[in-house]
Amino acid sequence: MTDAIHTKVLIIGSGPAGYTAGVYASRAMLAPVLVQGIEPGGQLTTTTEVENWPGDTEVQGPDLMVRMEAHAKAMGCEIIGDIVQDLDTTKRPFTAKGDSGRTYTADAVILATGARAKWLGLASEEKFKGFGVSACATCDGFFYRGQEIAVIGGGNTAVEEALFLTNFASKVTLVHRRDELRAEKILQDRLMKNPKIEPLWFHQLEEVLGEDTPLGVSGIRVKHTKTGEMQDIPCKGVFIAIGHAPANELIKGELELHNGGYVKVKLGSTETSIPGIFAAGDLTDHVYRQAVTSAGMGCMAALDAERFLAENAEK
Repeated sequence: MTDAIHTKVLIIGSGPAGYTAGVYASRAMLAPVLVQGIEPGGQLTTTTEVENWPGDTEVQGPDLMVRMEAHAKAMGCEIIGDIVQDLDTTKRPFTAKGDSGRTYTADAVILATGARAKWLGLASEEKFKGFGVSACATCDGFFYRGQEIAVIGGGNTAVEEALFLTNFASKVTLVHRRDELRAEKILQDRLMKNPKIEPLWFHQLEEVLGEDTPLGVSGIRVKHTKTGEMQDIPCKGVFIAIGHAPANELIKGELELHNGGYVKVKLGSTETSIPGIFAAGDLTDHVYRQAVTSAGMGCMAALDAERFLAENAEK
């Protein structure tokens, strides 16, 4: 393994934004290097049916990401399985350090680190993580065949998780703070028509209940948001589906952020507050958060990087 790699364009992250940036940067003959990160393929590797990717009536999320990775490779993008732990943005060339011990230097950087699942922050939630508490139905739903489970949340993530879990569970209780879902209407319709799903309105999770020997979930304690009344619901699994937060640890305190931690980019661009650093996908998109918009931003970032490099080429 080479301990140091220099590239014109370093792409950090490997979801739709990262891989699309790899395709476009390769086509621009920039010989980009893409470092995949902790979750190669991003969030789509933990979903199932994707029905809104243009050209595919239905495609499995992991399959789509395999295809996108192969496309980027075929165009000439070098893809490396590593995790960038540190990024020095103070001078060009920018320097990144990988978990592998490798050092990457780059004339331009495209950040496509995406977003990660949010947690509620309850002590009992932390205690039972991996032992009945999860944030990924496609990862862990199989373990709850014939069991009663609960999903916490009311947006697209929660409804998609609840619908998927009906493939395994005998009953899914959807716990939501209000009496109206934020999910897309087509998903709401599917949820309401599914006999295995029972919405529990105006409730919030207060505590995950369980046993210590062996460690495992036995139920949840929820509180009515209007009356304060407590209620215990038996279940074997709890899926926290309250959305995602941008994975901004690498550049927190370095780049300008807004709207709860998303990287701020210039209007109609992927340029960040530091020239030569570009951001694309869920790391910067707090509005749309779709695979297709992430891919579009990956394209923009590669074109922006190409223009930046051309304008800043050494004379």
